[in-house]
Amino acid sequence: MTHLNTSARGAATGSGDRSRPRAALPALCLTQITSWGIVYYAFPVLNAEITHATGWPAGATTAAFSLALVLSALAGIRVGRILDRHGPRAVMTTGSLLGTVSLLLVAAAPNLPVFFAGWALAGLAMATTFYQPAFAALTRWWAPDHIRALTIVTLAGGLASTVFAPLTALLAEHLSWRHTYLVLAGLLAVLTIPTHALALRAPWPPAPPNHADGTTPVARSRSFWLLAAAFTLSAFAMYAVVVALVPLLLERGYSTAQAAWVLGLGGAGQTLGRTLYAALARRTTATRRTTVLITLGGITTIAFAVTPGPYVLLIAVSVAAGMVRGNLTLLQATAVTDRWGHTHYGRLSGLLAAPATTAAALAPFVGAALAPLLGGYPHLFGLLATTSLLAALIATCSDPAGVRRGRGLSPS
Repeated sequence: MTHLNTSARGAATGSGDRSRPRAALPALCLTQITSWGIVYYAFPVLNAEITHATGWPAGATTAAFSLALVLSALAGIRVGRILDRHGPRAVMTTGSLLGTVSLLLVAAAPNLPVFFAGWALAGLAMATTFYQPAFAALTRWWAPDHIRALTIVTLAGGLASTVFAPLTALLAEHLSWRHTYLVLAGLLAVLTIPTHALALRAPWPPAPPNHADGTTPVARSRSFWLLAAAFTLSAFAMYAVVVALVPLLLERGYSTAQAAWVLGLGGAGQTLGRTLYAALARRTTATRRTTVLITLGGITTIAFAVTPGPYVLLIAVSVAAGMVRGNLTLLQATAVTDRWGHTHYGRLSGLLAAPATTAAALAPFVGAALAPLLGGYPHLFGLLATTSLLAALIATCSDPAGVRRGRGLSPS
């Protein structure tokens, strides 16, 4: 049986209203804004100054940051298992400590090897503080109303760049990049370590029983890996589009400021899109909305490829693309529970996210390399649109139909 009814799920998880830790939701909103804003979004703001001050190649410093993303994807699999068994408090508190130490190491790095080591440690911090552990906590504590809680946290997380990119830039105007990272490390420690330690103390509810009848492990099933393939191709296309959007617009004659506004308003679209996901989830099956959202991602990418202007139309396309990206975040957060329940959410979501996160980390490099080979950024966007449409086609085949017909999948 794929889905449990609402009352059964609430009972199974032990996460009814009375047992939900009231402080956890606002705490996770705060820590997601802070962790994403400092560990992730500060780097693009500071990278130019880092390369200027140190003489290190921009490709090398960016590779160190990408290493963090790849390691976070790989570590996320093991982190998911720990979350399923023990809950988020120790994981996320430790992650905040690791994040603080990693930024101190980055700030003090005398050479590239130490810089890489700092970002490798940051990758472990990402795996233990970003969306995956927060989603696992809210899915177990808030079920069956977890979509509302997930939406609130992702709305908050969407503000990370809005808050910390300007703050980082302001600090960099008065401090060196090293001292800026020292200040940010202090903020990360003060805002996230005690918050995770104190607000996530509620008892971890037991996992609901597995209601599947069959013997095919979910993690090795055809439907699981088709879904993982669809998410991986979609993530690659989506992140390549985000990074390549400014070069596309510059190639078409727009100014840097105009291109930045188009990109920034796409972020506003993300926030708007996430407010619509709950209504979409009520009206569609998991496979249907996966296919529709990934297809819409391809369509907005095509629109960028074939729309040279006017400028206001490009803004509209960017907002629409941002709305799709915002929904895709929540789509991936609920993919496991929608199909296989809550029992092994942490482990299965870690496995599902690992290849997609790796693809997202590699997308900027691959996109930048392909653009000149293809004859420019419009042709790159055409290829990325095709990639999204291929992902949507794969998603249509990922429906775990055997589960709905009673041939259940075991979660092992």
